[in-house]
Amino acid sequence: MIRKILKKLTHPFLKYGTGKYFSKPRPYSYESIEVMVMPEVFPPHYTLSTKILLDYIKPLNLKDKTVLELGCGSGIIGLFAASKGAEVTASDINEVAIKALKESASKNKLDITIIKSDLFEQIFKDDFDYVIINPPYYPKTPKSVKERAWFCGENFEYFKILFKQLSMRKDHYILMILSQDCDIDKIRTIATHNNLEFILEQERMALAERNFIFRINKK
Repeated sequence: MIRKILKKLTHPFLKYGTGKYFSKPRPYSYESIEVMVMPEVFPPHYTLSTKILLDYIKPLNLKDKTVLELGCGSGIIGLFAASKGAEVTASDINEVAIKALKESASKNKLDITIIKSDLFEQIFKDDFDYVIINPPYYPKTPKSVKERAWFCGENFEYFKILFKQLSMRKDHYILMILSQDCDIDKIRTIATHNNLEFILEQERMALAERNFIFRINKK
């Protein structure tokens, strides 16, 4: 499924915003939380990763825990965590995502901190209880902010920067979801070069796509 979406993303319509999947705002909901996903923002409707992460955190006791959703997109994971009593920070580089999330937080009557940031550049707290990452992982250079939700750079530059930053932080529990579609071995190797290791938390098969939630630890 993800390959079909990616194939559409590589067509010229992405540049002009006329694709049938992404041409207008669409609501997306989980439990009692509903967000409006803008055409310029990563669409949880047509991928599996957001729902898998939501299902994963659903049974967690997040009351009074500090949670960072890094690269939040629609922000529904952060909003759901806030509904469970967490103190949430959500960040994204996409100004459209930031604006829409502020509106979604207000409509859901949830108080979260929303920051425009390229990875951790503008995030000064370095010891969250949970950091949740649904990363771009296809090796292609993004040509727009929208494409940065999908493409990590031809040489996996996103992960090189991310793991270097994570290696210097004090966060307690870092979770990242990856799909069988991506080069997990390459991504793991970059983590290893930064003295980080992947520990498998959950493996889940859905719609013929295998997804993995990894906990990232310092060695």
